[in-house]
Amino acid sequence: MFNVGEMAVYPAHGVGLIESIQEREVGGRAQRFYIMRLLENDMIIMIPTDNASNIGLRTVINPQMVSEIYSILKSRPARLNNTTWNRRYRDYMDKIKTGSPLRVAEVLRDLTLLKAEKELSFGERKLLDTAKNLLVKELSLVNNKKEEEVEAQLQEILAQAGPAAGEGNGG
Repeated sequence: MFNVGEMAVYPAHGVGLIESIQEREVGGRAQRFYIMRLLENDMIIMIPTDNASNIGLRTVINPQMVSEIYSILKSRPARLNNTTWNRRYRDYMDKIKTGSPLRVAEVLRDLTLLKAEKELSFGERKLLDTAKNLLVKELSLVNNKKEEEVEAQLQEILAQAGPAAGEGNGG
């Protein structure tokens, strides 16, 4: 249960402020909704309170989770997803939709590494931006830092985790 004035994270849309809890009539029965304003674009969304956990509405991450995110970004996957771009897109979109900051960090890391090897499709570039924006917003809130600082920090971490010299797809 969230309270008015609390920050929450809505999967694939990011951090928002619970501005109010309202009752509306839907399908002939009264339902309670969180009225949430997204920080990213000021969009207002209504989330049924009794379905919020199924949707994946969650609290903002804690400092412990921040270090887990950073270790994911610093790590290298066993192998990059070398399936077709549309298959990768679906896989990455599914990870973003989970709302898990750890899955979002994997998408950011994997697409950044993939971008170093080959050109990303338009959809993959959009997913890369989405993943970065979702993490930057939440990390800046948790770490009480400007988004620009957090973004620079993420770029630095990702640059260090980049492919080692001479390392390729190896076939």
